[in-house]
Amino acid sequence: MTDLAALFQSHIAERQRTTAAALSETGHDALVISSGKIYSHFADDQEAPFHPTPHFAHWCPMTGPHHVLVLRPGQRPLLIRYAPEDFWYEQAPLGDPFWATAFDLEEVGTVEDVWKRVGTLTRAAYIGNETDRAEAAGLEVNPALLTAHLDWHRTTKSAYEVTCIDEATVIAARGHRAARAAFLAGASELEIHYAYVQAAGIVDHEMPYGSIVALNEKGATLHYEGKRTSVRNGAVLLIDAGAQVRRYAADITRTLAAPHCDPRFAALIDGMVQIELDLCAMVKPQLPYGDLHHQGHLLIAGLLQAQGILKVSPDEAVADGLSRPFFPHGLGHHLGIQVHDVAGRQGAPDGTPTPPPPQHPFLRTTRTIEECQVFTVEPGLYFIPMLLRPFRENEFKGCFDWKLIDELTPCGGIRIEDNLLVTADGHRNLTRPHLPA
Repeated sequence: MTDLAALFQSHIAERQRTTAAALSETGHDALVISSGKIYSHFADDQEAPFHPTPHFAHWCPMTGPHHVLVLRPGQRPLLIRYAPEDFWYEQAPLGDPFWATAFDLEEVGTVEDVWKRVGTLTRAAYIGNETDRAEAAGLEVNPALLTAHLDWHRTTKSAYEVTCIDEATVIAARGHRAARAAFLAGASELEIHYAYVQAAGIVDHEMPYGSIVALNEKGATLHYEGKRTSVRNGAVLLIDAGAQVRRYAADITRTLAAPHCDPRFAALIDGMVQIELDLCAMVKPQLPYGDLHHQGHLLIAGLLQAQGILKVSPDEAVADGLSRPFFPHGLGHHLGIQVHDVAGRQGAPDGTPTPPPPQHPFLRTTRTIEECQVFTVEPGLYFIPMLLRPFRENEFKGCFDWKLIDELTPCGGIRIEDNLLVTADGHRNLTRPHLPA
């Protein structure tokens, strides 16, 4: 049985070490992080689902707004819990959570008292969205250099964080299996979504991101948000859906063919499954993520050639940009407290940028792969008319089988996505043990 308390203590010890180093590097003596305030929609009293400040969640899994952490090198972290008396909303008692002993914990009943307890600090920074209170307390608000240092360290995951992602994966895999069964039974997009959340035991706002449940041609819209009820018995399902535990996310995508799917598209799905597994097998420390992305293009171009969609070699196709309309997004992204986690384009702790190459502008990760990083590997192959249209008339039009492309376009697209933990000599796939296919 996992000893969460022991894992968390090690996690906090590392947070203290890296935060002390970041404060020293940026000329600060203390750091205040709040869990944040609730966002209300403009001209409305309806509130958005609350998401804590990610850097607060990196330190503490306590839910709810207005809590504050006060961090000073060499001292135990002070956690000020906002615990009002309230009859409008449930105020659950804290109880005895596994993480509480890592902090000097105090409870107060008003936001004003939270900030009174913060007190007066010198050479102190603040991270969060309660900027008016932080400014009134004389804190430097959201300093970019300090934030860059903290973001950099978030890409290295502790054993506690990996355990949270593992637990989230178990939940997400349960949802994916139920969604698969619903799809094969002929369900609509909305019914497939319902099957997912029911099996996962969550409601929509508890998901780390809105699910993508796309039947047929909608799979070619990368962030499709609809949940159609009018389309049933789909030939193809692309489902991108996750779960979260203590704010840490699992992010999984599968593409499935029904028995009546065009066999040529079903063959493309099988090919993409193997490509994704081949790319995962390449993951190891010191490999630039951009090189992995480039290999993804070569493999996808090879599949397109093998299936007769492209008439040129993979090397020619990639060099001339012919694979990009089929695979327009990046191969993956860092994963953690945020689904698209931070610092993927940082070249150093100080925030030095490493922008993606012009030919791959949507690549979210340009870092060199390092031990203890967690990121996604998610190659895609889509039939997107607006991206293919320019090639119908340019000098490369003869490189494509346009009749075959038009026949496959109603099938939409394919994406396969797993989450990987980088180890000292390779990687561990966090997804496949729980969702093998």
